[in-house]
Amino acid sequence: MYQDILFSQADGIARIMFNRPSVLNALSPNLIAELTDATQKVALDESVKVLIVTGTGRAWSAGVDLKALNESIQGGHFSNFEVMEMGVAFILALQSMPQVTIAQVNGHCYTGATELMMAFDLVYAADEAQIGDTHTKWGIAPKWGMTQRLQQKVGLMKAMELSFTAQPVSGKEAERIGLVNKSVPLAELEVTVNQVADKILGNSAQTIAAMKKMYYFGANQGLHRGLEYEWDADFKITDREEFLRNFEKNK
Repeated sequence: MYQDILFSQADGIARIMFNRPSVLNALSPNLIAELTDATQKVALDESVKVLIVTGTGRAWSAGVDLKALNESIQGGHFSNFEVMEMGVAFILALQSMPQVTIAQVNGHCYTGATELMMAFDLVYAADEAQIGDTHTKWGIAPKWGMTQRLQQKVGLMKAMELSFTAQPVSGKEAERIGLVNKSVPLAELEVTVNQVADKILGNSAQTIAAMKKMYYFGANQGLHRGLEYEWDADFKITDREEFLRNFEKNK
């Protein structure tokens, strides 16, 4: 079905793997299109509660495939605007879908890939991973949220340091500065992510979906509007009614 990604689904978890290991899973137009398509389909599948995205080989993704898009680079921007729009569509799908999304960063993760990584709900990295922003190295302005999300994660001065120096950080350092949730040795990464997913599966999917909307609304609109939204929100949550009834009986 797909050429540049691997897709599987079982027991409430969907998994996507970038599958261009010979080029460090660089984000070609086709890979981005397939990634977006798969994500949008998962968003509509009520049997899925968690989406995990990782990479094959030594990289999560080295970022946008500059070789594939070389002819479209003009004046520090990609004239192939469709590619940029596809990346934005993927990010919007990630943050609007009811499922929890997890980036399992197994290796190199640079620039456009780092922008995509920051749009996931949760991020777990290998200690050995290298994560960075190299827009300034290549002379290309970001379009997928680097200048906004990075400073939300690590603070303004640290974000500017990472972007201006174009120097990556290890998974361990990424955890220390708040860029990822947790970093573990690569050999333990898949087990760690699966353990997190299992904990999520045991909770109310409807409540998670509601809280996800509230979290992102507040992150995008600010504290005051976020508090108003949370107070006014009226989400129908029915997947824990029996749990609550049993709780009352056993008190």
